[in-house]
Amino acid sequence: MEMSDSLAISVSGLDAQRRRLNVIASNLANAQSTKTPTGGPYKRRDVVFRSTAVPSSFQRAFRQIAAGATSHALEGVSVARVVEDSKPGQLIYDPHHPDANLKGFVRLPNVNVMEEMVNMIGASRAYEANVQAINATRAMWNKALEIGR
Repeated sequence: MEMSDSLAISVSGLDAQRRRLNVIASNLANAQSTKTPTGGPYKRRDVVFRSTAVPSSFQRAFRQIAAGATSHALEGVSVARVVEDSKPGQLIYDPHHPDANLKGFVRLPNVNVMEEMVNMIGASRAYEANVQAINATRAMWNKALEIGR
């Protein structure tokens, strides 16, 4: 594996965690949204990750072909899709709420703020780990340049 490959893997992780953080932020921002443009309360969203091949350098691809390797692609991570949580939200009695039904009940979003905060901390830590991996790769490049002098 070349150092540029480790960068590509870390960058894919950064992008995936950034998208996860955006979804979590949207969940938190809409934790009290009882009416959406499609009707009904906001539904919590979550990301589904998948492993994905990262672009390889030309030299590595050429060496693999010359060696007869079929497919030894390096894998990073990407967001496969964003899914809605189908679990219904809590039903509360508030007859004065503008979105209350005829019996005075309002369906709240299915967002648990504490759970989303925990998810945000986890995504932030994963993002930081990818940043540290990029910094370690950069430090190795700098050392390699010093040795080459």
